[in-house]
Amino acid sequence: MNGTWLDFEKPIVELERRIEDLKSAAAPANAEIEEEIRRLERKVDKLRRDVYSKLTRWQRVKLARHPRRPYTLDYLKVIAPGFLELHGDRRFGDDPAIIAGLTTMEDIPVVLIGHQKGRDTKENIHRNFGMANPEGYRKALRLMQLAAKLGCPLVTFVDTPGAYPGLGAEERGQSEAIARNLVEMAHLPVPIVSVVIGEGGSGGALAIAVADVVLMLENSIYSVITPEGCAAILWKDAGKAEQAAEALKLSAHDLLELNVIDEVIPEPLGGAHRDPEETARRIQSAVVRHLRDLLGLPVQELLDRRLEKFLKMGVYLEETGPQPAPLGER
Repeated sequence: MNGTWLDFEKPIVELERRIEDLKSAAAPANAEIEEEIRRLERKVDKLRRDVYSKLTRWQRVKLARHPRRPYTLDYLKVIAPGFLELHGDRRFGDDPAIIAGLTTMEDIPVVLIGHQKGRDTKENIHRNFGMANPEGYRKALRLMQLAAKLGCPLVTFVDTPGAYPGLGAEERGQSEAIARNLVEMAHLPVPIVSVVIGEGGSGGALAIAVADVVLMLENSIYSVITPEGCAAILWKDAGKAEQAAEALKLSAHDLLELNVIDEVIPEPLGGAHRDPEETARRIQSAVVRHLRDLLGLPVQELLDRRLEKFLKMGVYLEETGPQPAPLGER
């Protein structure tokens, strides 16, 4: 399987290859082979539905990291072929882990920002595996401010295991860069729609995801920490990542139920990598639909709604204990 298919996908892929082999070898009007092909097609269709309707959270983590999964630039080829990329933070340099620029989506001019991973070793080193440095987040901030200046909506694509934790990144103010983005996005006077397309990890994801509407692809994940990192902290054993994934409730449907996100975008059966173009069209449809709703809102109402959205996240209880006696009665 050359390492590009996940374990639970392999029985499906084997059947699909068997069907392709039969189709290429079938003689014209060979009834027996045609019947065998139809039988196998029914079998593989049932197998797909059985497998992908019962995915565990850990299997969704694997799908979110799938080596064939489309990245931001793959979607932009379909959604925004005229994308104009802008570079640099005007302070230190350009960070290839974040791409940012101008485009249109169904005639709506937008500023688009997204994490970008690499497809092979060389490109992953260039893109730093989608883990941005401070200059990446400051580049994103520069484009956010440009969106406000132009009055254009902001669209972001989230796909990172987290912000880069290296020494150089810390020296250049990684935490400050992320915190600044959180503050600025909270007050940005234009509509913001964010889409988690793969991994949404920690502050590195949130730094471009403080949005009026947060969407997630069906097999993406969004959490405060990776399952491996969570397992290493809680159980001192990164091998318990599967257990951590269950506890984190990091799947799209979990987060919709918890009101952390606003909508789950369905993926083609088998995942986004099975039909990237169809996935891109579904993303575009959802993003444009929400942008059209947001564009009609007055700025103050937009900001009030955004603030309310994030303030109401989470559940907590207040317990009032016995009150201390007045000073004179002690």
